[in-house]
Amino acid sequence: MESAEHWVTHGDARLKVRVVGKWGERDVVMLPSLGRGSPDFDALATRVAVQGYRVLLPEPRGIGGSSGPLDGKTLHDFAGDVAAVIRELSNGPVVLIGHAYGNRVARTVAADHPQLVQDLVLIAAGGLIPIREEIVAAMRGSMAPGLSREERLSHLSTAFFARGNDPSVWLDGWWPEVALAQSMAVRATKVEDWWEAGGKAITILQASDDAIATRENADDLARRLGDRVRIVDITGAGHAMLPEQPEQIAVAVLRVVRGAP
Repeated sequence: MESAEHWVTHGDARLKVRVVGKWGERDVVMLPSLGRGSPDFDALATRVAVQGYRVLLPEPRGIGGSSGPLDGKTLHDFAGDVAAVIRELSNGPVVLIGHAYGNRVARTVAADHPQLVQDLVLIAAGGLIPIREEIVAAMRGSMAPGLSREERLSHLSTAFFARGNDPSVWLDGWWPEVALAQSMAVRATKVEDWWEAGGKAITILQASDDAIATRENADDLARRLGDRVRIVDITGAGHAMLPEQPEQIAVAVLRVVRGAP
């Protein structure tokens, strides 16, 4: 599959962007989860690109070569990075996909820069319903380098994976300092700034066993926004989702990208 690497500057930030596939009728932009980079989307990006679409995979600040200030930022700052990528590398508007924390950034992009976004796909769309304390502790333990492999696997299984799925695929790929800065940016941003996503159509991929982005979050959006929201159930998956059920997710994403009902 054809791929290329680009660099985009936004203020003090310099962002690495991998582009998979050739120019097509529509571009797709994928935003990763808390403290994680774009390689989480590699399998999905390939599945989308082979169908004739181009996928942009920007690395967040502090990950994979991207750089820029992290302290004192809000989701609006990080959404501005994504907007700069779309303006420079795409003919716009794009299908914007956000996983977990990335779903917050995606909705902020749609709210702040609506002309750049056609549709949203939210994978693990949390942010409103509080996360249980034991799950928050497991999330922190998942990326704690001082813990043993066995301890981290236990935390990963508790926080991110459905029972029976292999959590070891997420042992690597964590950027704890970036995760802390991203968490602070979430807390520094009003939920109402981004929750309704700037009037865009939203497809939520809801995992059957997600202990972090629980079903109540998706149901809240559906109640508020009515026909703008479509919920697609992904079975046998937890919050990680992408490595757990890649085929189910690819089918749902491609329906949105193709404009299918």
